[in-house]
Amino acid sequence: MAEDSDLEKTEQASPRRLEQAREEGQVPQSRELSTFLVLITGASGLWLMGGWIGERMLGMLRHGFRFERALAFDPQLMLQDFGDLFTQALLTMLPLFGVLMVAAVGAPILLGGFVFSPKALGLELDRMDPLKGIGRMFLLHGLVEMLKSLLKAAVVGGIGVFAMWRERDHIFALTSEAVERAVPDFLQAVLFSALLIIMGLALLALIDVPFQLWQYHKRLRMTKEEVKREGKEQEGDPHVKGRIRSMQREMARRRMMAEVPKADVVVTNPTHFSVALKYDAQKMGAPVVVAKGRGEIALKIRELAKEHKVPLLEAPPLARAVQALRTRAGGAGRALHRGGRSHGLRVPAQPLDGRRRCPACRAGQAAGARRHGPGRTGLMRRAPTLLR
Repeated sequence: MAEDSDLEKTEQASPRRLEQAREEGQVPQSRELSTFLVLITGASGLWLMGGWIGERMLGMLRHGFRFERALAFDPQLMLQDFGDLFTQALLTMLPLFGVLMVAAVGAPILLGGFVFSPKALGLELDRMDPLKGIGRMFLLHGLVEMLKSLLKAAVVGGIGVFAMWRERDHIFALTSEAVERAVPDFLQAVLFSALLIIMGLALLALIDVPFQLWQYHKRLRMTKEEVKREGKEQEGDPHVKGRIRSMQREMARRRMMAEVPKADVVVTNPTHFSVALKYDAQKMGAPVVVAKGRGEIALKIRELAKEHKVPLLEAPPLARAVQALRTRAGGAGRALHRGGRSHGLRVPAQPLDGRRRCPACRAGQAAGARRHGPGRTGLMRRAPTLLR
């Protein structure tokens, strides 16, 4: 069943899935990388602090083997002296232990980054079940980890045996050397063995790190259904989003209709389009569209205009032009001017009497004169006054 589930997971993990995994404490980890960094840090610490540590340890050995006769017959004084030696040894090794601790903590951060997950600290009873633990050993992940452990033990053990065999004569000779010379020689042999082991672990880490990253991302893969479900959770259900957009359009339409009574004129076509314009000659260089629409919205705009006694101006070319340009309320001046002229309306660049008249009204005058003839131009003549 687990293999079938893995076959279905063909999609890469999404950023949200990766974030959830980090919150649960799931990050890529490599034991080989951690072991390599700890060993190389310890070897470097011994290389840099080995002389100082050796001198301190040698002094403690001298003091331990040379004690007064009174200590041999006083257990309390002997325990006190032993406690002092132990404290000195601990303080001597403390810098090296601190460096090793930093390496042990920093190694996982180097690969998976810093993460603190309270969920990972929780007690999981399933992990304490011995039967399930045995079952995990025979899974693919458990078998791979077991093979890696065996390989690491073989590499480290083989290198250690090789190093000890190579230095066997030197090690056996330490028993006949003075303490001052034996301690540095012993540390040198330890560093040589550690260097060989570090080289072997470096090779294992180079193999294990890419494998762990691949296995981590494979474990977090998602099915197509999970990707769709996550998209709905983040972006919302399409039906709900459609309902929200519909409500937003309705609210925008209501706000637009509330501006119709404030308009100075409504340009119509006369049944399909309606455009409500507002124009203030003292503040505006051109008219502003406050509402527009087609079909039922156009009829509603005309009804509101009649109800609030806003003049209606039949100018089909201009109404269609404004509707086609899709100008929004608050920015229609230049578009109205260009739209009127591009549809064959006689919109002069400057009014004949020197006043800044509305391009829509001038277009309305031209359209009204053609539609209604000379006898119906009274409204057109008054249009500039209506818009001023």
